[in-house]
Amino acid sequence: MGLSLGSIVEALGGELHGDPGLNIEGLAPLEAATSEHLSFLSNVKYLSQLAASKAACVIVGPEMRDLALVRGACIVSDQPYLYFARVTQLWKRSNAQTLPPLRHPSAVIDPQAFVHPRARIGAFCVIERGARIGADTELKSRVTVAQDCVIGERCLLHPGVVIGADGFGFAPNAGAWEKIEQLGAVRIGDDVEIGANTCIDRGALQDTVIEDGVKLDNLIQIGHNVRVGKHSAMAGCVGVAGSATIGAHCTIGGGAVVLGHLVLADGVNISAATVVTRSIRKPGHYTGFFPIDDNAAWERNAASLKQLHGLRDRIRALEDKLKA
Repeated sequence: MGLSLGSIVEALGGELHGDPGLNIEGLAPLEAATSEHLSFLSNVKYLSQLAASKAACVIVGPEMRDLALVRGACIVSDQPYLYFARVTQLWKRSNAQTLPPLRHPSAVIDPQAFVHPRARIGAFCVIERGARIGADTELKSRVTVAQDCVIGERCLLHPGVVIGADGFGFAPNAGAWEKIEQLGAVRIGDDVEIGANTCIDRGALQDTVIEDGVKLDNLIQIGHNVRVGKHSAMAGCVGVAGSATIGAHCTIGGGAVVLGHLVLADGVNISAATVVTRSIRKPGHYTGFFPIDDNAAWERNAASLKQLHGLRDRIRALEDKLKA
């Protein structure tokens, strides 16, 4: 099933230059699109792909309208990437298959849990005593929501997500470890999406909190008592250690690590593979990693780094002599 260009613009707005009756059979990136596809261009660094693209129509911003018209049909939108996102939503709604049952028969739901009648629970999910699942939230297969954890409305949890496993808390005792019981829970707001096999630990005493609109990729670890502010997003394999606080509208790139008890202000963007070792009080883009290099050169540079502190002290001593 497809959609006509006219029906897309009627549903989503935008300025169409082309035949409204032209049928679109799929969505594709510029370089792979054929004469049956709708594509988009939102970043000027891909401008060279526009002229060569075989797409039936391309979504572009106003500044690219003239170039797009030289190539062929286009839809002009002030925010082409956002427009494309909404096209994907429209496409999914228009081509939806029959929905599975609201409760898969293999799901295990404790009688003392509350699952909203409009929530959708997939195969082999486990919802423990006291857990609460809000309206229009969907749990894909094998999701576990542990005791007393709360998930808000319109959330999407992908396969293998674990909400509310014990936080990592142990006290040393004569060379061994004594478990600290994790007595808090996890509270997740509305419109949160959590990727496959991501784990969010329950709090030790207070709850771990994920606020409204947060987006988490696959294979993320959120430690106990962490708080993640509204509309923040984290890419795959991020690790956030216990009691860290992430502000609102933050982004954290793939493989980055935030150490425990640190605070990131609203609007902080962390590059991939960065290790955050101190609190960040001002919004901005932060990066911290040792660039990849030939191994022999990397070892020489790493050895030089160990001498920086001593070199700094020697330079300060020389500066003091020059001032004298």
